[in-house]
This record gives sequence, structure tokens and C-alpha cells, in this order.
Amino acid sequence: MNRRRQDSRAAGDDGGKKPSAASRLVALAREGYRFVMSTDGRPYAVALDGPNLALPLRGKAGLRQRLARLYADTYDGEVASQSALADAMTVLEGIADSGDPVPVSLRVGTDPAGGAIVVDLGTADGRAVVATATGWQVVDRSPVLFRRSGAMGPMPTPVLDGDGLAKLHALLNMDEPTFRQLAAWLVAAWIPHIPHPVLTFKGEQGTGKSKTAEMVVNLIDPSPASKRSQPRDIKAWAAQAFNSWALCLDNVSTIPPWLSDTLCKAVTGDGIVDRALYTDDDVVVLTFRRVLAMTTIDAGALAGDLAERLLMLDLQLIEEDRRRTEEELNAAFEAVRPAVLGALFDLLACVLAVLPSVRLDSMPRMADFARVLAAVDQVMEWHTLDDYLATSANVATDALEGDPFGAAIAALVDQVGTWQGTAAQLLEALPTPLVRPPNWPKDATRAGGRVKRLAPLLRSIGITVDDTQRSPGKQRHRLYILSRMEAADPAASDPEQASLWPEVAPIGEGRTPPELP
Repeated sequence: MNRRRQDSRAAGDDGGKKPSAASRLVALAREGYRFVMSTDGRPYAVALDGPNLALPLRGKAGLRQRLARLYADTYDGEVASQSALADAMTVLEGIADSGDPVPVSLRVGTDPAGGAIVVDLGTADGRAVVATATGWQVVDRSPVLFRRSGAMGPMPTPVLDGDGLAKLHALLNMDEPTFRQLAAWLVAAWIPHIPHPVLTFKGEQGTGKSKTAEMVVNLIDPSPASKRSQPRDIKAWAAQAFNSWALCLDNVSTIPPWLSDTLCKAVTGDGIVDRALYTDDDVVVLTFRRVLAMTTIDAGALAGDLAERLLMLDLQLIEEDRRRTEEELNAAFEAVRPAVLGALFDLLACVLAVLPSVRLDSMPRMADFARVLAAVDQVMEWHTLDDYLATSANVATDALEGDPFGAAIAALVDQVGTWQGTAAQLLEALPTPLVRPPNWPKDATRAGGRVKRLAPLLRSIGITVDDTQRSPGKQRHRLYILSRMEAADPAASDPEQASLWPEVAPIGEGRTPPELP
């Protein structure tokens, strides 16, 4: 019995009144979907008999479009009006809002039942990889509710092949210590609850930075637009970050202050409040932590807080006789990608096994990522943590040299040993460049703020900043004490000598690390 006949009988039972198109749309939707509200206040529909995927109610490829087609198929080609669809969506949003909010993940999530890491393969059938401390497997239905976006692409099914990492290394023009840091970063990129440093590929023209970044991003979060230009404003950035787990900014030369701050917050976790669509007074909150990559020639242009959140990898120049066409590289990458994914998931499972017992003697910046590196070193017998700390120290030094105000402070401390005074006195003590740089402080207030932001970089080269003291008298200006660290302990002034090796439990019997490249 088709829907028209059912509706006719129902109409006869209640005085001949035919159900409205909006009522029939709601009934169709409730027969095939359940409705939930995400923790960031967005309504979704989840098929009762299908993949564990959250469909937005509105927009392209959302429930509204599917429901319009289902309505036409069910009612002999009758087309639901736009007003009926709008009324139905309003009712369904209310149904979604009637329950407690639920987490909705993008590409990577954590199973609340057992803590497993779940990676959405992005396929139409909703398959996912579930990784735990005992191994990984591909499951037909994800235990985590995922949403999809137009910026996502499918991942191939991982396969067990012991030389997956070696096959990836063969495609990249980097030395072994650099590749090992990259492999550790790739594994960490699937651990969703920790901050991830911005993977930055540095090198002159002809080192293959953009292609390397494209392949790396397409391993962890494939996308038809794996490389992006710098966003023009915060709203453009929010749209990109909300719809991709991993993003790559290509050919970065300079970063404006607002974007530098935004990238820092995206590493540690960010939230952006915007006006909700179709309303005048409601807001939506975009909350996200993202995995970021960049390519650049001049790393000195990346200064401030962002420099502390980088994993800088230098690429080697590709000799002319070793160059390959774009088509050849793409074909080679697609051929090895399943094996590379299998090797990375193997390594992820081993890391999850030892990570709870990893303890660092001291906590560097990006401490959670450092613990992952220590776990990788334990499993693979590598030294990625030492290499990362040494590279981070060099990046901080380069960033400070690229900041005229910071370089002037360092020169002042080198000259006098210890300097003390107010922000205004500091401005007077520093020689003003003949051509004032745009970021040179114009007054004492801005100078104090710049010293505060530069403190971590200054500390990386052995200069401490103490701003806890006040000047005597009624005005009680804040005093800044700039001094060299004591050099008695080499670890205090040289991060490469710091003892950060972890205490870890041995791998359980029967566990073997993935094959070394």
C-alpha cells in the first residue's frame, strides 16, 4: 500500500483533513533517522539502518536534500515545497535538541566505551580503523559518531606489509633522522586529545616541499584540497578548520599577527563564536583542535609563540637525475599508501601500549607530543625526542634573530649581563633602528607586552625574564629583570644536553615493533 492510500485512509478517520506535506516529511524522517545535538550545538540526523555518520539537517548533501528526494519517491513524484521542507527542518531541529548533547568527531575520535582511537576511512559504507594497545583492525561500523565534510576524501584500506615505512621514505628526499621525526608526527596526528606541533617543511626551491606536504596530509586526512592558501580573515580560517582534521598552508612567507595567534590556538584547542544562521541573536561556537602543516623557504619570518609550536624539517635538494614527474609521484604514492597506513597503525598500536608508562624527567613545551616521541623511541629504538628538542632550540634562535626587538634585547643582555628597569626605560636603552620595523613597540605598554611574548624565545637562548617586581613609590611601575641563566649546568642552557629520556615499561611479550625503514 503506497503512502497516498495510507494518507487517504488516515484522512477519512479524522474528518477528511489530509496531513500536510511538512507532517509527512517529519514522519518519513523519523522512520529512518534518529536526531541528535552535538556538543557544539549543531543538529544532526543519524540513519537507523546505515553507517554511524552524522548528517547535517541543512546544506548540501544534508538530510534536507535526501528527504526531498525520499518524499518524491514515496508520493508518486509529488515535490515538497520549500516552505514544507523548512517547516519540517524546524521540527526535526527541535527533536534533536530534546536530548543530551553527544560528541560528533571529524576523521579521528576516541571510543568512550574503551578509549580506542577510531579513524574514519571516509568511505560511503562508514568503515573505520579501531586502534588499541593490543593492535588495530578495520570495522564495518564505527563505534564513534563521525561527521563528514566536502573537504574530506576517502582513505584506502590499510594492509599489513612490514616495509611500509621504508616505502614512504623512498618517496621523500630527507635524511633518516628527519624521516623518523616525520613518522612519529604522523602517528601523533591520530591521537586526538593532545596538541600537535605545526609540521613545517623548510627548504630552498627545488626541494619538493609542497609535494611532500601534500602526501603527508593525504596520509592522515585525505582531501581534494590538501594544500591551502593563507586564509584572508578569521571567518575564512574557521570555515577551513571546522571542515578538516589536517590542514596545510602552502608557501608561507610572512604570517600576520592575527593568523599567528590563531594557529597557536588551533594547536592547543580553539573556540570561535559566530552568529547562528537564520537568527539575529543566537550564536554558534566552533571548537576544534587541528593538525597543521606549512611549507616555507624563510623560517625566520615565523616568530613569536608560533615558533615554539613548530616541528621544523629540512628537505634536501633533489638532484636533476632523481627528479620525477607529478604523474609518476602520484602513481608511486597511491601504490604504497595502503602499506604505509598499515605500518603507521602498527606503530600507533605499539605507542598506545607504552604511552601510559612514559615519564619525562622534565617537561618541554609541547610536552604531550614529547611523550609520544619518547614512546616511539622506546618502540623503535630511535632518538626522535633528542632530535626534536635540538631542532626546536634552533628554530627559537632563528625566530629571535628574525625579530629586531628581541634581537636588540639579547644584545643588551649580552653587553651588560643583567638589566633592570621599566618598559619605558627599556625602550630608551635599546637603540632604535634607523628604519623602524612595523612590530617595534611604539610605547611602554606595547613594549611590556612584547617582552612578555618574547620571554619563551629569550629563555631558549639562556636569557630569563622576571616581571614580578615593582618600582618603589606611588606609581609602582612593573620592573623587568633581564639576565643570563647560570651556565653551571649544561642542561640549563643547552636543550640538546637536557636529560629528557623517559622511564618506560618494557613492551609486553610477543609485541614486535614495525620494520625499520
